[in-house]
Amino acid sequence: MNLRFLLLSFCAACSSAAADHARNVILFIGDAGGVSTLCAASILAHDKPHGLFIQHMPCMALMETSTSDEWLTDSAAAMTAIITGHKTLNGVLSESNGAVRGHKHGEPLQTLLEHAEARGLSTGVVTNVTIFDATPAACYAHANERNDPGLIFAQVLAPHFGDGVDIIIGKGRAKVLQSTALLGIDIVPALRARGYDVVETPSELPQEPVRSVALYDGPDYDPLPVLERIVKGLSKNTKGYFLMLEWDMHTDNPKRGLDRAIVMDALVKRATEIAGPDTLIIFTADHSFDLRIRGGRKGEPLLANLDEKGAPAPGTKPALRIDPSHTGEDVLVAAQGPGAERVRGCIANTDLFDIMMSAYGWNE
Repeated sequence: MNLRFLLLSFCAACSSAAADHARNVILFIGDAGGVSTLCAASILAHDKPHGLFIQHMPCMALMETSTSDEWLTDSAAAMTAIITGHKTLNGVLSESNGAVRGHKHGEPLQTLLEHAEARGLSTGVVTNVTIFDATPAACYAHANERNDPGLIFAQVLAPHFGDGVDIIIGKGRAKVLQSTALLGIDIVPALRARGYDVVETPSELPQEPVRSVALYDGPDYDPLPVLERIVKGLSKNTKGYFLMLEWDMHTDNPKRGLDRAIVMDALVKRATEIAGPDTLIIFTADHSFDLRIRGGRKGEPLLANLDEKGAPAPGTKPALRIDPSHTGEDVLVAAQGPGAERVRGCIANTDLFDIMMSAYGWNE
């Protein structure tokens, strides 16, 4: 097999679906899952670099993550850029940079999920963090302050387009009930009145959910069977669907964060197996995190001499160095399916919105 054949095969993998639009888009967001985290997760799981499925997807790019006025982003500004195509300020959810955090609203920015709702597609927002946290919230809510759970989640009941998000899964059940009650909303009956099945754990979802909310508290659920159920349910819509699935990959607790990165890799792989060739599948991170491989030897445990907070044992030099904070370097975007050929080179976080819109055929 010669080099020319390999190059042609690689190009074909990226462009084979270019002639047809995507019916569905699945956007995976690894929260804080930068390149260094993926590298460490590969070594932890496979004892080698480039062992993750994500690292072998056919189309890749490096994506910058800045806000409208700062190099370092939080998840609110980062997800706003990805899901609306516009940069905004830290702490602001899907509003323009005319917002003043906590004091003044900016212009509401239509999200990709809202574009999908306006066109009659089914939609889903799935996370293992609180459902009102910045990444999921930026998909369905507009706010000048990310830390207002009641006002954020109440927007599920008053969608700007369509009938609102169809599948909603996330933590924060007690906080949602409490914060919406302060607004005079009895949220569970209100959700049921809008046609949702409301359950207390993701495992209680119907086998093929069409319109369901799973609000839970407690540890992570097993996301693979949940993903399979959601894809079956959303696929019932002949017009297609949009699904955003976030998995927290912060490595302030290095073992937990890297284990979650490995889980995310399995989720992306499974999606490519069950979603079908008319689905654009994208993995990226909203921002990176300050984890670095600073030593270690091949064949030795990567996490040796680190406590659960990433602090080194006295007198040791662990392989990893962790400063528990966001960082501003580029993150990986990996993709396959219709429209994936545009994922190449160096792109802005706002470009990802245009790539997904083009994949659907909506901005041509």
